[in-house]
Amino acid sequence: MAESKRISVYHALGGGLVSDVLLWKNWCGGVAVLVSATTLWYLFEHAGYNFLSFVANVMLLLVVILFLWAKAANLLNRPLPPLPDLEISEETIAKVADAMQIRINRVLSVAHDIAIERNLVLCLQVAGVLWVISYVGSLFNFLTLIYISVLLSLSVPLLYDKYQDQIDEKLYLVHGIIQTHYRKIHTIVLSKIPKEKKVQVQLDK
Repeated sequence: MAESKRISVYHALGGGLVSDVLLWKNWCGGVAVLVSATTLWYLFEHAGYNFLSFVANVMLLLVVILFLWAKAANLLNRPLPPLPDLEISEETIAKVADAMQIRINRVLSVAHDIAIERNLVLCLQVAGVLWVISYVGSLFNFLTLIYISVLLSLSVPLLYDKYQDQIDEKLYLVHGIIQTHYRKIHTIVLSKIPKEKKVQVQLDK
């Protein structure tokens, strides 16, 4: 087996506050995310609380607290509530737009390869991924999937960072098995599918 090269999970996750929370270097942040996600999941999934009502009640509570705080601060000569500058910078919008453009172009490129180039292998891969997503989605509702994703985000990076060598070894073996089966399928099925020849059509001027 090829010698495994350890990667820095902390830097792979961005090396900031998110990395600290996901790897539990920031215990307060990790506990806050876990408790918040569990509370919201319980309220909406088991207590039958409505999401729209919850958001409206939270916003109402915040507005009342800020209003009373501002009134009390004015009467008692105290500082006003420390609200941040609630404004989205153009730089942030540009970064989000660039990130969305890259992902949208990638999706359009895949769609082009399937519809125009008629890439059968890519079509089967996309169909398989969509089938898996559909199957998993039929087992859980959307809120439960989000909650499971939060739990995995708070556990998988930490476990991989701690047992990276052992996990890489298992993944290497699994990858070899998958590649072996894929080559068999490609030899038996995919390689026998005739490739469509591209015909150049000359238009009379």
